[in-house]
Amino acid sequence: MTTDAVARLVARAADLDAVLARLTADEDAVRADRADATADDEHDPEGSTLSGEWQRIEALRRATASERAEVTAALERVDAGTYGICTVCGREIPAARLEARPSATMCVPCAERVVR
Repeated sequence: MTTDAVARLVARAADLDAVLARLTADEDAVRADRADATADDEHDPEGSTLSGEWQRIEALRRATASERAEVTAALERVDAGTYGICTVCGREIPAARLEARPSATMCVPCAERVVR
């Protein structure tokens, strides 16, 4: 396991935290707009409704939070000394896979079996 992998995980965690902060601010803004009794967003021909925007933000927030949890788990595996080891077969996960997906928990053959 290289320090490059740890650096990538830490950098990705910081990026995801920034995205989550922006999404929270966006969600707060939509919530405030929805609280405005004069907002008639359901009849706005110019754009999406506040409800639609809220759903979009929430979906992005859930996906980002899920990825953040994967990165946290990967950093925990680094601390435990199990980072880069397939959780299914116990073999080493190839460096190229970890470079492409630093939070990977399975080698390619095991991951392919799960997808099928």
